[in-house]
Amino acid sequence: MKWNGFLTASILAFTVAGAAWSEEEKVLYFYNWTDYYPPELLVKFETETGIKVIQDGYDSNETLIAKLQAGGAAYDVIVPTDYVIAGMISDGLLQPINASEMSNFQFVKPEFQDPEFDPGRVYTAPYTWGVTGIAYDSAQVTDGKLDDSWGVFFEPPTELEGKIAALDIGSEVIQAAALYLGLPQCTESNEDAAKIYALLEAQKPKLKMYSADSTVDRMASGEVAMHHLWSGATARAHEIKDTVRFIYPREGTPMFRDNFAMPVGAPHPENAKIFIDWMMAPENAAAVTNGIAYANSIESAEFLDDKWKDAESVNMPPEFADRLVPTDVCSPAAQELRDKIWTRLKG
Repeated sequence: MKWNGFLTASILAFTVAGAAWSEEEKVLYFYNWTDYYPPELLVKFETETGIKVIQDGYDSNETLIAKLQAGGAAYDVIVPTDYVIAGMISDGLLQPINASEMSNFQFVKPEFQDPEFDPGRVYTAPYTWGVTGIAYDSAQVTDGKLDDSWGVFFEPPTELEGKIAALDIGSEVIQAAALYLGLPQCTESNEDAAKIYALLEAQKPKLKMYSADSTVDRMASGEVAMHHLWSGATARAHEIKDTVRFIYPREGTPMFRDNFAMPVGAPHPENAKIFIDWMMAPENAAAVTNGIAYANSIESAEFLDDKWKDAESVNMPPEFADRLVPTDVCSPAAQELRDKIWTRLKG
């Protein structure tokens, strides 16, 4: 009788849960990096699933985390970068999605299936990956070519002063500075921090701005001649202005892996899982690359446009492979030093 009662209760619980899932409002709140998802793909998802997507944008992982910690908004799907995920998990900001159990996980490339920041893909599913380097307009440069070094960004030629944009993201700028100076990217040394700050302070008057928004338009319009920039954004700018070039700095080119995740408190968790699984289908993953020019983590080559197969900023030349530098997860002490550098620099 106890077994029958347990079985009956289990069936009843499953039935009630299933009914609740089926009655979940057909809405998905999507919090993503600005200009980082093809609008037409959202239309396709809405048409195929009947789930309406409402999307908000942010410009950095720091903005994303601050929003979640403040509890001011409830989102179903977010897109954090690899180096912040372990901290988000330990801080209780993410809930499990068990991506490896989803039907389309079979299409994930092997190198993205079991990342060190989320073993077993319990909390995340792969989205896109790329690198952060230097974009420049060869038409605005003497002889049309720059050295493949962070030096042209931090200590630029006189002709480019006042025509340069840096990303308004402390972690990106400080990591690049550390690589250029040959220092640990997550240093805990005050002496190292002083060197990084001195480099950035000397560079600041030579910049036109710090900005992580509208980067494609800014570069393609010629508003700046050089931009500290992501590979995909550079590829899209090149498509508009064919004199735009991309540098993989020889001192080290930071690599990032962006991921889908579901925050704690997501109002539509089942819709979130439907969306994440849908995004791992090869045709949909390829549509992202075709639309925003970032490499994806899914076996989807057959669906890619030829123009991106040949673009250096999307498909890195093999000779630059040894320049890739994964982004380290900084200790609290290292992060505190970074915050001090950035606050003083921007103050």
